[in-house]
Amino acid sequence: MDADNLVRAIAAFLIIFLIFGRSTIRLLLEHRQKRMELDARMTAEKAAQYAAHTERLEQRVRVLERIVTDKGIDVADEIERLRDERVN
Repeated sequence: MDADNLVRAIAAFLIIFLIFGRSTIRLLLEHRQKRMELDARMTAEKAAQYAAHTERLEQRVRVLERIVTDKGIDVADEIERLRDERVN
């Protein structure tokens, strides 16, 4: 193989590599972007679930505070009433 053929072979290889390499890089970047978007959606969903759970816990704490601080209330009756509300 002479020098001209070697140069042509290298040039052809580089052209093919650049064509397929660009496509591959583009596909990898698109995949990474889709993965990041999915991760962001999942994170937002988890955050919403945690916020809802925290809200429920805060409501329960408020009820308990009200039961403990309300001197005129029969605690056992109030607890039973609250249990009945949770079931419904």
